[in-house]
Amino acid sequence: MAVKKTPAQKKDGPNRELRITLVRSLIGYPQRQRDTARGLGLRKINSQVVRPDRPEIRGMIARVSHLVKVEVVEK
Repeated sequence: MAVKKTPAQKKDGPNRELRITLVRSLIGYPQRQRDTARGLGLRKINSQVVRPDRPEIRGMIARVSHLVKVEVVEK
């Protein structure tokens, strides 16, 4: 019997947000990774942004996971 999985957003509700912190310098990394960090709104080391927990944001975080720290924030 197959078990149907529910997406994380539906399971935990639409009130989840992610606090993303840039913890490593972008110097020496490919331009694509720099652009991804900039697209998230991260500019300097230790800069933080709060973004909604959506698949496109999660995908951007996956691209630069070695440069950022992510915390889940409830509204």
